[in-house]
Amino acid sequence: MYMTLMGTVVIAGIIGYASEKSGFTRNGIIPSIIICIGGAFLFYFIRVMFGIGFHSAGMNAIVSSIGALIIVPFHWRK
Repeated sequence: MYMTLMGTVVIAGIIGYASEKSGFTRNGIIPSIIICIGGAFLFYFIRVMFGIGFHSAGMNAIVSSIGALIIVPFHWRK
């Protein structure tokens, strides 16, 4: 369980960094990594509590990180 959580954080950090370097987002490197890790934590705990998600923990981390990068910045823009 703890290794899955640490792997989720690492994958989310990599997704955040890669999305910023590729030009997918323009939040800054640290904010993008924080957004990805937050989304991955949320999705991880939803999966643990309710069993909702994909079969693979890595796929959960990737999808939740990308989803958080799409949802969070657009929510705060005016």
